[in-house]
Amino acid sequence: MARKLSIGLKFALFILASYFFIAGIIQARNFLYPLTFAIMFSYLLYPLANFLEKRSFPRILAILISILSAIIILGSIFYVFYTQMTSLLEGFSSLKEQAITNIELLQKNLQNWLGLKDNKIADFLKMQVDQFFSGQGNGLRKIFTTTTSTILNTVVLPVYTFLFMYYRTKFAYFILKLVPKGKEFLAIKILRDISTIAASYMGGVTIVVIILIVLNSTGLLIIGVKYAIFFGMISAFFNFIPYFGTLMGGSIPFLFVLLTTSDPLHFGLRVALLFVIIQFIENNILTPNIVGGHVKLNPFIIIVGLVLGGTVWGIPGLLVTVPFLAILRVIFANLQPLAPLSYLMGPRGTRKHAITLPKIKHFLQSKFHKKN
Repeated sequence: MARKLSIGLKFALFILASYFFIAGIIQARNFLYPLTFAIMFSYLLYPLANFLEKRSFPRILAILISILSAIIILGSIFYVFYTQMTSLLEGFSSLKEQAITNIELLQKNLQNWLGLKDNKIADFLKMQVDQFFSGQGNGLRKIFTTTTSTILNTVVLPVYTFLFMYYRTKFAYFILKLVPKGKEFLAIKILRDISTIAASYMGGVTIVVIILIVLNSTGLLIIGVKYAIFFGMISAFFNFIPYFGTLMGGSIPFLFVLLTTSDPLHFGLRVALLFVIIQFIENNILTPNIVGGHVKLNPFIIIVGLVLGGTVWGIPGLLVTVPFLAILRVIFANLQPLAPLSYLMGPRGTRKHAITLPKIKHFLQSKFHKKN
């Protein structure tokens, strides 16, 4: 008779298996990056391809039209981005001089306001600025090249995307052949739910980012920030990362104006105010109405997932974490033994503790009546 494993041994085996799984996906990241992003692009382009197929377009032609449309749009965006970056690189020498001047001004202000006479902070900042601006922008070129080569493998990604979309029915039938008899309808429901959520999320977030490119660039142009379109695009792209995206994206033009403008305090306050307004618009108008509540993940799970994804895969991990967590939640919700995990990942169970406008009004009214 087989002996049952103790709880401690089961936990140890789970930890060991998790370790080898994470180590495996880290080692295989160069292979998994294109596959992962191809799946995301497949869900993004599926509505257009499906629309064309329903109007008697052959599947191959419908997929090619969808991929070519995406390539044209992305190519146009990256062309504008590249021209703006080239213009920025040409002015690096003057930007470096202004940055050094602003750091020296910061050092003097610290001495006057706080009595700090230690020059180590200023020397460190000057060294970082000198390294970044040296070699006509090699620092920025390296960041740009590394990021784009990591996220977009321009040779393999379209091929994988085409194959995923072309063989999507075959993949579905393969999954149906794996499930036990009598569970086919449940498997079909899970596949449909995953397709709906992934397509809605990817399409919605992409639309929000495009709108934010316009809002960010327009706002920075009005303020008078140099290379406004370049920084507007960078800050908007970070909004693919929930919660941290707006802060990370807004910090780039904010630091730029602090270092490279003749009136850093004035421009810094303007940029900070701009991104506070844009974040309010994005959180309360754009995302709720365009992306909606399809993901249905609570903030704790999203933040933990982002930290883990960023630790394991860096920037690509931050980009793919939320859609894949949403897919996992759908799977867990439809499998009874795993339903508690879906509940843990979802937003249910804390509604009574949420801060809402009626609760705020009730709280203020109760405090006012007590005083009277």
